Amino acid sequence: MTFQDLNLNTPLQNALKDLGYIYPTPIQAKALPIILAGKDVIGIAQTGTGKTFAYLLPLLKQLKYSEQKHPRILIIVPTRELVVQVVNEIEKLSQYITVRFAGVYGGTNINTQMQIVYDGLDILVATPGRLLDLALTGNLRFKHIQKLVIDEVDEMLNLGFRTQLNNLLDLLPEKRQNLMFSATLTEDVELLIRDFFNNPQKIEVVPHGTPLELIVQKAYLVPNFYTKINLLNHLLNDEALEKVLIFVDSKKLADRMAEHIDAKHTESLGVIHSNKSQNYRLNSIKRFENGEHRILIATDIIARGLDILDVTHVINFDTPSIPENYIHRIGRTGRADKNGEAITFINEIELEYQEAIENLMNQPIPAIDIPSEVEISAVFADDELPDNLGDKHYLKQNNITHSQGAFHDKKDKNKKVNLGGSYKRKVKAKYSKPKNRSQKKKK
Repeated sequence: MTFQDLNLNTPLQNALKDLGYIYPTPIQAKALPIILAGKDVIGIAQTGTGKTFAYLLPLLKQLKYSEQKHPRILIIVPTRELVVQVVNEIEKLSQYITVRFAGVYGGTNINTQMQIVYDGLDILVATPGRLLDLALTGNLRFKHIQKLVIDEVDEMLNLGFRTQLNNLLDLLPEKRQNLMFSATLTEDVELLIRDFFNNPQKIEVVPHGTPLELIVQKAYLVPNFYTKINLLNHLLNDEALEKVLIFVDSKKLADRMAEHIDAKHTESLGVIHSNKSQNYRLNSIKRFENGEHRILIATDIIARGLDILDVTHVINFDTPSIPENYIHRIGRTGRADKNGEAITFINEIELEYQEAIENLMNQPIPAIDIPSEVEISAVFADDELPDNLGDKHYLKQNNITHSQGAFHDKKDKNKKVNLGGSYKRKVKAKYSKPKNRSQKKKK
């Protein structure tokens, strides 16, 4: 099957031809006719399988020219980066049609976005928080919304947007087409579908948790942070790792790891997490995409949705505690029919996370030995000490200097004993027991 078999109009066919796309992905081939039929759709497919085009192509085909100001298509996504990506995809597909579209998200000037909305839109792409902000200003009206798309909804709920999403759905017209696309389908998502969707048709291209076949997976059992750093520096010396995306589970760890990477790699290194400014984050992704940076360290903020081309390797510096996040992370490579490799570092505490991931995928992650030239550190950080170290207390890092141990002489100022108030002590020294005024008068 080709895109010509999917009943798309000539402008969209020309845009796809310019992009060099001939064959639709399975999720695109299955979703497009159902969406064109006007049915609610729940699309479940792994990251990197073309979900964005799966909903944009039918929506753009059915969108008729209009001069009304209020948007008719609303696309809600969890992150700013994903807003930018979806807007870029709309731009690619709308080269031969007239359509007004824009993306809005927090962290930028709301007055500028208010003006964009006021000038008139056909398609609005937004994060939930900024969408509610604009609705409260009165400049954004939802009464003409005909199509609603919620992309990566499970991640949206994980990020704490449940209340905002429910409030937004209550504001929308009841008569609308609902489309939801995600890589996972959780109980919370099922509840949302039950409350707001109308007999949706479910499209599941691959079984939940199945990794992409083009990704080679491997794991190293690594005892601690410093050994992970040593192993990472060793791997980065290999030129075969052309474009490397490194995932960590926290902003603090991302910054800490960047400080320990060999200096020879720092010029080609970028770091991205939620504490970085929006411009910094977008510029870091751009440099990584165009090859200025060979290495990008990131938290899970970009594990979802972003289509960064030609990532040769994904390295999980830590093993994610949520199994689905592993699938999203490794899905950044092995895209567009290209091979990729996913490498995971696993310490003793993370062994249970590995087991959960393997149960989700129904297959093991092959473990390989650490190269002999990699130094194994004996220093553990406090947050990676296993509970069963037993007598291995020598592995704990000693951050106390000039210590005299648990028993030592107190300083003079600390030898004082609390004897009570000064008045009571003076009275007790003069008399056998403290006396009050009445006792003094009797004497």
